[in-house]
Amino acid sequence: MSGTTAAAGAPAARGRRELTYAVLLCLAGAGLACWAVTRTWSVELAARGSLPPVRHARTGADLLPWVSALALVGLAGGGAVLATRRRVRRLLGALLTLVGLAVAAGGGYGLTAAVGGGVSRQWPALVLLGGLVAATGGGFTALRGGGWPAMGARYERSARPSAPADAGRPAVERGTRDAWEALDRGEDPTVS
Repeated sequence: MSGTTAAAGAPAARGRRELTYAVLLCLAGAGLACWAVTRTWSVELAARGSLPPVRHARTGADLLPWVSALALVGLAGGGAVLATRRRVRRLLGALLTLVGLAVAAGGGYGLTAAVGGGVSRQWPALVLLGGLVAATGGGFTALRGGGWPAMGARYERSARPSAPADAGRPAVERGTRDAWEALDRGEDPTVS
């Protein structure tokens, strides 16, 4: 009997492990890209005659604002992988793959762009890496996510009967639990 229990538990454990890896890849990649896009990518010096030049620092979000927005979408999507199941999770994985590739494209563009003042290559490279890591997590979710475990039923609200059996009495007379449930429904527990 313990052999069948262990055999049944192995796929479930593998599914939870794969789910954990995919979520961590999505969150780490999107988080890295989100952080790196807020660093200073370019510094321009504007001459002012005999006065010292003025420095204009521009972040990756200033140069490519859509990259930071997509990185935030990747962060939210990485968390949403936990809350979805089956086909929706696989579709979300495909979406996260596209988002990760778009973030990586923004990092690649930052590496090759000719922005005035020159671009620091380390931050766009980290955005590129973060986008690729997030895309890997999304691709893994799209391929394997349909069989992964979903959140338990304890997180879902169960259907409640419309009225308790002893509805004639106030909820406080029926017990503490009934009073709290009446408050949850928006009712006054002291009135029958």
